[in-house]
Amino acid sequence: MNLIQRAQDILLKPKETWPEIAQEGGDPASIYTGYVMILAAIPAVAGFIGLTVVGAGAFGVRVHLPFGVGLAQMVVGYVMSLVSVFVLTLITDALAPTFGGTRSPNDALKLVAYGSTAGFVGGIFSLLPSISVLGVVAALYSIYLFYLGLPVLMKCPPEKAAGYTAVVTICGIVAMAVLSLATSLFTPGAVPVAH
Repeated sequence: MNLIQRAQDILLKPKETWPEIAQEGGDPASIYTGYVMILAAIPAVAGFIGLTVVGAGAFGVRVHLPFGVGLAQMVVGYVMSLVSVFVLTLITDALAPTFGGTRSPNDALKLVAYGSTAGFVGGIFSLLPSISVLGVVAALYSIYLFYLGLPVLMKCPPEKAAGYTAVVTICGIVAMAVLSLATSLFTPGAVPVAH
């Protein structure tokens, strides 16, 4: 699997791509190392550059994170993203029977990993803190990708996919809140620099 082609396909033609993904073998280690670990670095590195080098500002004041704090935030954010994929995979797999689907840890991982593509790629907007909110729009598209993939990978009836998606999304929001809290523990302050 070519990472760039897979990301492009899942983003631009998800309805055709999910059945292809369902047919692939792919062990968890290769999905993590060959896809998730690479894409999860995008928001972490972009956020680091955006907040330490570019900085955020308004009214003539620009705030930069100190290098060490930014580096710690990047590492913690990256690790927490990887943990979030793992936790959402467990939740997605465990909920499958509740929504008429079939449990499959490997297919749940494929669903969460490839469904998260838009959110990971959208992390590039963190390079410029003033437009980083666009990353939220990308995350919303990831929810749609997940919704499309549920009937294909977890074999749930299409009419139950919306409810299944909603429950996993709520779990994802909770995971992101924990991620933000954990990351904020490593960002005690920023250094204002007037321009």
